[in-house]
Amino acid sequence: MFEWVTIPEAWIALVTLTVLEIVLGIDNIVFISIFVQPLPTPMRDQARIFGLALAMLTRIGLLLTIVWILRLTTPLFTVFGQDISGRDIILIGGGLFLIVKSTLEIHSSLEGGDKPLNVRHAGKMFLMIIVQIALIDIIFSLDSVITAVGMAQYVQVMAIAIIIAVIIMMIASGVISEIIYTHPTIKMLALSFLELIGVALILDGFNRPIPKGYIYFAIAFSVAVEALNIRIRGKTVTPIDLYGLDSEKKELERRKRN
Repeated sequence: MFEWVTIPEAWIALVTLTVLEIVLGIDNIVFISIFVQPLPTPMRDQARIFGLALAMLTRIGLLLTIVWILRLTTPLFTVFGQDISGRDIILIGGGLFLIVKSTLEIHSSLEGGDKPLNVRHAGKMFLMIIVQIALIDIIFSLDSVITAVGMAQYVQVMAIAIIIAVIIMMIASGVISEIIYTHPTIKMLALSFLELIGVALILDGFNRPIPKGYIYFAIAFSVAVEALNIRIRGKTVTPIDLYGLDSEKKELERRKRN
């Protein structure tokens, strides 16, 4: 069971897979943070940690059923000359769900549709959100698990990499979520990110995959630009300050008080 400990290649695979799981888990943190936002503040952290723990169990569970997962790539039927497998159906369905969910969230944010939840409704919302997280976790986990199997020979190595990555994501998720909640523009970017991921999943389901490097670069670039905008807005000088009128007004008020 632990024979891999003495094999250098296994340790290299462990480090590589851990980094890969963290990178692929960024979208996991984003959609979980967006999904749990309607909950009361005390319940958000619980739902976020529970969702990430569920993601870990989902990936390990898929890992243990990898033989069944690999069978999902067998074509089931053909549409317009395109073979469609069980994996393709899951990816297309998940992509459509993400697009619909993100569009509704954008509409709610722009139209001000969020309403305070009482305790009973919050409990029902909590369960509904956890179910949604579980379903999306399965979709997000498919390709990462298949990739992990292709990179490592030992199930233990893959499971440990998943556990380490999820623990790191749990630690970082609070900061990422706070940034999303504090800055509405970042939330819009996050929702746009989920829309883009949804489109990518649908295209992947039709065997027209978009390299994920392109997607992550586009999102990273957009977030970097918005971070600069937020920093600049924080230092913006108002027109009245620009001409020194605000300072003169304050000086006059000080003299009147004296």
